Amino acid sequence: MSSFVIGVAGGSGSGKTTVVRRIVDSLGPDQVTLLDHDRYYRDRNDLRLEERAALNYDHPDALETDLMVAHVRALKAGQPVEAPLYDFTRHARLAETHTFQPRRALIVEGILVFTDAALRDLMDIKVFVDTDSDTRFIRRLQRDVAERGRTMESVIDQYQNTVKPMHLEFVEPSKRYADVIIPLGGHNTVAVDLLLTMLRSVAGR
Repeated sequence: MSSFVIGVAGGSGSGKTTVVRRIVDSLGPDQVTLLDHDRYYRDRNDLRLEERAALNYDHPDALETDLMVAHVRALKAGQPVEAPLYDFTRHARLAETHTFQPRRALIVEGILVFTDAALRDLMDIKVFVDTDSDTRFIRRLQRDVAERGRTMESVIDQYQNTVKPMHLEFVEPSKRYADVIIPLGGHNTVAVDLLLTMLRSVAGR
């Protein structure tokens, strides 16, 4: 049985994680594999930490999307994959990998997952989580300081220098590929509930 692939995109801090969590809870955790694009940041261990920290991580070229495409194809075909692990505090890919098993549904999540045509073509439904820029910035600031060991100054600098311009250049235009757009992120319970009802019917639950 081929996996039903759900693409979830949207700006950093838009509420993608909340929407994904609702999808997983609705379909059943044992029925869903979640593959996030953040795992596929390119391995730049050839650079010093200061050089890695200065890289633009919000450009599509920062990600090894070809590898993700290969993994999504394998999972759709019923084959397990060994996906990379990434250390956000060191800006480096780890030596170990994580095994993902094929399941009824596969969620492909990330800010840039709609910018790659080959990846889009593997998705059965594409969901864009749309939230205003002020809210997204505050959420990103809180997350990166609390969960990724970043300083407030570094998060603000990165947002102004790369996150915001890359969002306008790549993420926002990719919204046109979405089948479903959810305004206000995971707090839009009406839109999320409608999405879940549709997903349960097409994913066979």
